[in-house]
Amino acid sequence: MEAAAEPLRSVRLLSRVLLFLSQCYVLSGDGSLNLEHSQPLAQAVKDPGPTGIFTVVPRAAESTEIPPYMMKCPSNGLCSRLPADCIDCATNFSCTYGKPVTFDCTVRPSVTCIDQDLKPQRNFIINMTCRFCWQLPETDYECTNSTSCMTVACPRQRYLANCTVRDHIHCLGNRTFPKLLYCNWTGGYKWSTALALSITLGGFGADRFYLGQWREGLGKLFSFGGLGIWTLIDVLLIGVGYVGPADGSLYI
Repeated sequence: MEAAAEPLRSVRLLSRVLLFLSQCYVLSGDGSLNLEHSQPLAQAVKDPGPTGIFTVVPRAAESTEIPPYMMKCPSNGLCSRLPADCIDCATNFSCTYGKPVTFDCTVRPSVTCIDQDLKPQRNFIINMTCRFCWQLPETDYECTNSTSCMTVACPRQRYLANCTVRDHIHCLGNRTFPKLLYCNWTGGYKWSTALALSITLGGFGADRFYLGQWREGLGKLFSFGGLGIWTLIDVLLIGVGYVGPADGSLYI
Protein backbone atom coordinates (compact mmCIF):
# COMPACT_ATOMS: atom_id res chain seq x y z
CA MET A 1 0.00 0.00 0.00
CA GLU A 2 2.78 2.40 0.86
CA ALA A 3 4.51 1.60 -2.43
CA ALA A 4 1.32 2.36 -4.35
CA ALA A 5 0.71 5.64 -2.52
CA GLU A 6 4.24 6.90 -3.13
CA PRO A 7 3.68 7.76 -6.87
CA LEU A 8 0.38 9.46 -5.95
CA ARG A 9 2.17 11.71 -3.46
CA SER A 10 4.76 12.60 -6.08
CA VAL A 11 2.03 13.59 -8.55
CA ARG A 12 0.31 15.77 -5.98
CA LEU A 13 3.59 17.45 -5.04
CA LEU A 14 4.40 18.06 -8.70
CA SER A 15 0.98 19.57 -9.37
CA ARG A 16 1.35 21.92 -6.41
CA VAL A 17 4.75 23.06 -7.66
CA LEU A 18 3.35 23.70 -11.15
CA LEU A 19 0.43 25.63 -9.70
CA PHE A 20 2.78 27.73 -7.59
CA LEU A 21 5.00 28.47 -10.59
CA SER A 22 2.02 29.44 -12.75
CA GLN A 23 0.79 31.87 -10.08
CA CYS A 24 4.25 33.45 -9.86
CA TYR A 25 4.31 33.80 -13.63
CA VAL A 26 0.98 35.59 -13.68
CA LEU A 27 1.90 37.93 -10.80
CA SER A 28 5.20 38.83 -12.44
CA GLY A 29 3.31 40.63 -15.25
CA ASP A 30 4.18 38.40 -18.17
CA GLY A 31 0.99 36.47 -17.88
CA SER A 32 -1.36 39.27 -16.70
CA LEU A 33 -4.72 39.49 -18.31
CA ASN A 34 -5.45 42.33 -20.71
CA LEU A 35 -8.28 44.33 -19.15
CA GLU A 36 -9.04 46.13 -22.38
CA HIS A 37 -10.06 42.83 -23.97
CA SER A 38 -11.59 41.34 -20.88
CA GLN A 39 -13.80 44.32 -20.02
CA PRO A 40 -16.22 43.98 -22.95
CA LEU A 41 -16.55 40.31 -22.16
CA ALA A 42 -17.32 41.07 -18.54
CA GLN A 43 -19.89 43.62 -19.60
CA ALA A 44 -21.42 41.17 -22.01
CA VAL A 45 -21.80 38.67 -19.22
CA LYS A 46 -23.23 41.16 -16.72
CA ASP A 47 -25.38 43.05 -19.21
CA PRO A 48 -28.87 41.60 -19.04
CA GLY A 49 -29.76 43.05 -22.43
CA PRO A 50 -30.89 46.30 -23.97
CA THR A 51 -33.27 46.99 -21.12
CA GLY A 52 -33.02 49.71 -18.55
CA ILE A 53 -29.96 51.63 -19.88
CA PHE A 54 -30.78 55.32 -20.10
CA THR A 55 -28.46 58.27 -20.64
CA VAL A 56 -29.57 61.17 -18.45
CA VAL A 57 -28.68 64.51 -20.04
CA PRO A 58 -28.73 67.36 -17.46
CA ARG A 59 -31.03 70.20 -18.45
CA ALA A 60 -29.61 73.66 -18.68
CA ALA A 61 -30.44 75.63 -15.58
CA GLU A 62 -32.94 78.35 -16.28
CA SER A 63 -31.62 81.81 -15.54
CA THR A 64 -33.35 83.33 -12.53
CA GLU A 65 -31.10 86.38 -12.23
CA ILE A 66 -32.87 89.73 -12.08
CA PRO A 67 -31.56 92.28 -14.62
CA PRO A 68 -29.72 95.14 -12.89
CA TYR A 69 -32.00 97.78 -14.38
CA MET A 70 -35.00 96.24 -12.57
CA MET A 71 -33.92 97.98 -9.36
CA LYS A 72 -34.97 101.29 -10.95
CA CYS A 73 -38.18 100.05 -12.65
CA PRO A 74 -41.37 100.25 -10.56
CA SER A 75 -43.95 97.55 -11.30
CA ASN A 76 -47.45 98.32 -12.59
CA GLY A 77 -46.75 102.02 -13.01
CA LEU A 78 -47.40 104.21 -16.02
CA CYS A 79 -45.14 103.32 -18.93
CA SER A 80 -44.63 106.98 -19.76
CA ARG A 81 -43.26 107.60 -16.25
CA LEU A 82 -40.66 104.85 -16.31
CA PRO A 83 -36.99 105.82 -15.94
CA ALA A 84 -34.89 105.89 -19.09
CA ASP A 85 -33.02 102.71 -18.07
CA CYS A 86 -36.28 100.72 -18.22
CA ILE A 87 -37.22 101.50 -21.83
CA ASP A 88 -35.73 101.32 -25.32
CA CYS A 89 -36.66 104.14 -27.68
CA ALA A 90 -36.18 104.60 -31.41
CA THR A 91 -34.56 108.02 -31.16
CA ASN A 92 -33.89 110.32 -34.09
CA PHE A 93 -30.79 112.53 -33.83
CA SER A 94 -31.88 114.72 -36.73
CA CYS A 95 -34.59 116.47 -34.73
CA THR A 96 -34.53 120.23 -34.27
CA TYR A 97 -32.70 121.29 -31.13
CA GLY A 98 -34.95 122.67 -28.40
CA LYS A 99 -38.17 121.57 -30.12
CA PRO A 100 -40.67 119.05 -28.73
CA VAL A 101 -40.35 115.59 -30.27
CA THR A 102 -42.05 112.20 -29.83
CA PHE A 103 -40.32 108.81 -29.98
CA ASP A 104 -41.67 105.25 -30.12
CA CYS A 105 -40.55 103.30 -27.06
CA THR A 106 -40.76 99.72 -25.79
CA VAL A 107 -40.37 98.51 -22.22
CA ARG A 108 -37.38 96.29 -21.58
CA PRO A 109 -37.74 92.57 -20.72
CA SER A 110 -39.18 91.74 -17.29
CA VAL A 111 -40.61 95.27 -16.92
CA THR A 112 -44.38 95.56 -16.40
CA CYS A 113 -46.29 98.82 -16.83
CA ILE A 114 -49.76 100.08 -17.70
CA ASP A 115 -51.36 102.84 -19.75
CA GLN A 116 -53.85 105.54 -18.74
CA ASP A 117 -56.68 102.95 -18.79
CA LEU A 118 -54.80 100.65 -16.37
CA LYS A 119 -54.19 98.08 -19.11
CA PRO A 120 -50.85 96.30 -19.58
CA GLN A 121 -48.75 98.01 -22.21
CA ARG A 122 -45.52 97.25 -24.03
CA ASN A 123 -45.28 99.88 -26.74
CA PHE A 124 -45.95 103.56 -26.13
CA ILE A 125 -44.95 107.08 -27.19
CA ILE A 126 -42.84 109.40 -25.07
CA ASN A 127 -42.63 113.18 -25.36
CA MET A 128 -39.34 114.97 -24.78
CA THR A 129 -37.27 117.95 -25.87
CA CYS A 130 -34.74 117.46 -28.64
CA ARG A 131 -31.35 117.95 -26.95
CA PHE A 132 -28.34 115.90 -25.97
CA CYS A 133 -27.75 114.90 -22.38
CA TRP A 134 -24.74 117.17 -21.95
CA GLN A 135 -26.94 120.11 -23.02
CA LEU A 136 -29.37 119.67 -20.12
CA PRO A 137 -29.57 122.29 -17.35
CA GLU A 138 -27.51 121.62 -14.24
CA THR A 139 -30.60 120.64 -12.24
CA ASP A 140 -31.21 117.61 -14.50
CA TYR A 141 -27.98 115.73 -13.76
CA GLU A 142 -25.68 114.90 -10.87
CA CYS A 143 -21.89 115.26 -10.98
CA THR A 144 -18.99 114.09 -8.89
CA ASN A 145 -17.42 116.65 -6.58
CA SER A 146 -13.72 117.40 -6.20
CA THR A 147 -12.04 118.43 -2.95
CA SER A 148 -8.59 118.86 -4.46
CA CYS A 149 -9.12 122.08 -6.41
CA MET A 150 -8.99 125.68 -5.16
CA THR A 151 -12.35 127.44 -5.06
CA VAL A 152 -10.82 130.71 -3.90
CA ALA A 153 -8.45 131.47 -6.78
CA CYS A 154 -8.07 133.96 -9.56
CA PRO A 155 -9.01 132.94 -12.15
CA ARG A 156 -11.48 130.56 -10.60
CA GLN A 157 -10.38 126.96 -11.06
CA ARG A 158 -12.35 124.18 -12.76
CA TYR A 159 -12.23 120.39 -12.51
CA LEU A 160 -13.30 117.55 -14.81
CA ALA A 161 -16.39 115.87 -13.35
CA ASN A 162 -18.34 112.77 -14.39
CA CYS A 163 -22.04 113.63 -14.66
CA THR A 164 -25.05 111.28 -14.80
CA VAL A 165 -28.56 112.28 -15.92
CA ARG A 166 -31.33 111.80 -13.37
CA ASP A 167 -33.52 108.74 -13.85
CA HIS A 168 -36.73 110.37 -15.10
CA ILE A 169 -35.04 112.85 -17.44
CA HIS A 170 -34.98 111.81 -21.12
CA CYS A 171 -32.36 113.07 -23.57
CA LEU A 172 -30.30 112.04 -26.58
CA GLY A 173 -26.87 110.42 -26.47
CA ASN A 174 -24.92 109.04 -23.52
CA ARG A 175 -26.51 109.53 -20.12
CA THR A 176 -23.05 109.69 -18.49
CA PHE A 177 -20.65 112.34 -19.75
CA PRO A 178 -17.63 114.42 -18.59
CA LYS A 179 -17.97 118.13 -17.95
CA LEU A 180 -15.78 120.98 -16.70
CA LEU A 181 -17.27 122.53 -13.57
CA TYR A 182 -16.19 125.29 -11.24
CA CYS A 183 -14.80 124.27 -7.86
CA ASN A 184 -17.62 124.71 -5.38
CA TRP A 185 -16.90 122.54 -2.35
CA THR A 186 -16.67 123.73 1.25
CA GLY A 187 -14.60 122.67 4.22
CA GLY A 188 -17.07 123.99 6.81
CA TYR A 189 -15.53 127.41 7.46
CA LYS A 190 -18.01 130.23 8.17
CA TRP A 191 -17.47 133.67 6.69
CA SER A 192 -19.20 135.38 9.63
CA THR A 193 -16.87 133.67 12.13
CA ALA A 194 -13.76 134.61 10.16
CA LEU A 195 -14.88 138.26 9.88
CA ALA A 196 -15.74 138.48 13.60
CA LEU A 197 -12.31 137.09 14.56
CA SER A 198 -10.61 139.51 12.18
CA ILE A 199 -12.35 142.51 13.75
CA THR A 200 -11.92 141.49 17.41
CA LEU A 201 -8.76 139.36 17.58
CA GLY A 202 -7.20 140.10 14.23
CA GLY A 203 -4.20 141.75 15.85
CA PHE A 204 -3.26 138.36 17.35
CA GLY A 205 -3.77 136.47 14.08
CA ALA A 206 -6.91 134.63 15.26
CA ASP A 207 -8.60 135.04 11.91
CA ARG A 208 -5.68 133.54 10.02
CA PHE A 209 -5.38 130.68 12.52
CA TYR A 210 -9.08 129.94 12.09
CA LEU A 211 -8.72 129.77 8.31
CA GLY A 212 -5.79 127.35 8.59
CA GLN A 213 -3.15 129.87 7.54
CA TRP A 214 -0.62 129.27 10.30
CA ARG A 215 2.31 131.18 8.84
CA GLU A 216 0.29 134.36 8.35
CA GLY A 217 -1.21 133.89 11.81
CA LEU A 218 2.21 133.67 13.45
CA GLY A 219 3.35 136.70 11.47
CA LYS A 220 0.41 138.78 12.73
CA LEU A 221 0.87 137.48 16.28
CA PHE A 222 4.52 138.47 16.62
CA SER A 223 4.12 141.77 14.73
CA PHE A 224 1.01 142.81 16.67
CA GLY A 225 -1.06 142.73 13.52
CA GLY A 226 1.56 144.57 11.53
CA LEU A 227 1.17 147.45 13.97
CA GLY A 228 -2.51 147.51 13.13
CA ILE A 229 -2.09 147.96 9.39
CA TRP A 230 -2.19 144.24 8.59
CA THR A 231 -5.25 143.87 10.80
CA LEU A 232 -7.19 146.54 8.91
CA ILE A 233 -6.19 145.04 5.56
CA ASP A 234 -7.35 141.55 6.63
CA VAL A 235 -10.70 142.91 7.79
CA LEU A 236 -11.21 144.36 4.34
CA LEU A 237 -9.96 141.26 2.46
CA ILE A 238 -12.03 138.81 4.53
CA GLY A 239 -15.05 141.09 4.32
CA VAL A 240 -15.07 141.03 0.50
CA GLY A 241 -14.24 137.29 0.44
CA TYR A 242 -10.81 137.64 -1.15
CA VAL A 243 -9.10 135.79 1.71
CA GLY A 244 -10.60 132.36 2.29
CA PRO A 245 -9.78 129.01 3.92
CA ALA A 246 -6.30 127.61 3.37
CA ASP A 247 -7.70 124.40 1.81
CA GLY A 248 -9.20 126.40 -1.04
CA SER A 249 -12.83 125.69 -0.14
CA LEU A 250 -15.77 128.06 -0.01
CA TYR A 251 -17.33 129.67 3.02
CA ILE A 252 -20.65 128.36 4.28
